[in-house]
Order: sequence, then C-alpha cells, then structure tokens
Amino acid sequence: MNDSHPPQGAQAALRAVRLLKLFTSERPEMTLSELSHVSGLNKTTTHRLLRALKSESLVDRNAATGCYCLGVGLMALGVQALSSNDLRRRVRPLLMKLAHDSGETATLEVPVEEDMLILDEVAGRHVVAATGHIGTRWPLHATSTGKAYMAFDEFGVGRLGKSLQSLTRKTLIRPESFQPQFADIRRRGYAETIDELEVGYTAVGTVIRSSLGNVLGALSIGGPTARMPAARRAQLGAVLCQTVAGLDQRV
Repeated sequence: MNDSHPPQGAQAALRAVRLLKLFTSERPEMTLSELSHVSGLNKTTTHRLLRALKSESLVDRNAATGCYCLGVGLMALGVQALSSNDLRRRVRPLLMKLAHDSGETATLEVPVEEDMLILDEVAGRHVVAATGHIGTRWPLHATSTGKAYMAFDEFGVGRLGKSLQSLTRKTLIRPESFQPQFADIRRRGYAETIDELEVGYTAVGTVIRSSLGNVLGALSIGGPTARMPAARRAQLGAVLCQTVAGLDQRV
C-alpha cells in the first residue's frame, strides 16, 4: 500500500507533485486561487511552487487568462517513461496478437492509487471499438483489470476509497459486493465488467505476475457488449490466462 509516512525534508516536493495531480481531463486549467483552494495551501505557497514547476516546464501559464495547465516538460517525461518501461516493451507483441486474433482492443494496465492506468493499447479490426486511451486512468472498482488486481492482491478492496463512484446503474459501489466475484475470479483466473464502466462496454481482464509471483499489472480485452456474450467472454478470458502464463515466466 502507499507509504503514509514520506521521508523528512520532502514536504515541498510532495506539495508540488500534489499540485500537478490536481489537473485532470475535466479540469485541465485552473487559476492560482482555484489551485490554492483545492490543494488547501495558501496563495503564497501555491504561487511559489507553481513558479518552481514553471521554471522546469512542468506547468505553463496562460498570460491572457492567468490560468495554469500542465506543461510540455511533463509530456517529455511521459514519453520517456513509456519508452523506458520494460513491462510495456515485453507485453507489446502480446497486445498486438491479442488484438489481431480477437478483433477487439487489448490493453496493458497498471495500478495507480485507486485507478488502473492504461500503459499501452492496441486497437482491434472493428470500426466500433474502444481506442485512444493510453494514459487514461479508470477506477479499480469499475474495470475488469481492477477487479482482477484486487482479487489477487493481499489488500483486496482495502485499496478502494470510502466512497465509490457509480458510473452506470451496474457499477458495484459497496465493498462487500465484490467478495463473491473475487471467489469466481480466483477460480477461473480472469475478471469481467459488463456495462459497469460505461453502458455498452464489456471487458475481461487478468493479472500479470513476476517470476516471484508479484502482481505487476494486468491485460484486458474489451469491446461493445453486443459482441461479448458469455461464451465469448469465457473464450477471451481463457486466452488471456494462457497469454500471461507464458509471460509470467519471463518478467
């Protein structure tokens, strides 16, 4: 779990990182006052941190509106992180095969706090498909990869926050609702989400382990619910399990 006791002397760095994390796709730009309010920091401290981040191109400021946004320096760091990620490099050929054979979108995802981050993605051959989500974070409780991760992780639903967002009417939002699914996931080796992340979207997912048994991330195959009846979900789930069984010996 996350270390709740950061090292001494890291307060300024942690505050700066937390400022960066405040920017989202829903709120890509914020004023100094907004950042100060949301972060709980006074304006003087917030402004000082923003100046430091701007000096490294990690944030930028719109001179016309006074709003701040994430800077190009973060883009460069993100590209470097992707290119140097060993798990992504190893899994990429498998994603391509999964997408080709299934015709659906295949993803590599890793846990980040209470979300699953899409580290890599390969689209299938269908026109209607889920694509273009590299770098997107989806909540653990509404994704097949997140459910698989929690089912095989020692902390399980303990990784979830106290208040879970209901994304559709089928989204599970009570921690106790996951336990019956976890038993099934451990038995068959993969998890499912059906219209839980978004109405009309279904996916199956399973975890990737290191040679020591540690969970490193997860693979998923997803597409329109209409193309994913029970029999096909079972077939794709079995394919995912076979895929990671070979990979687990090499990572």
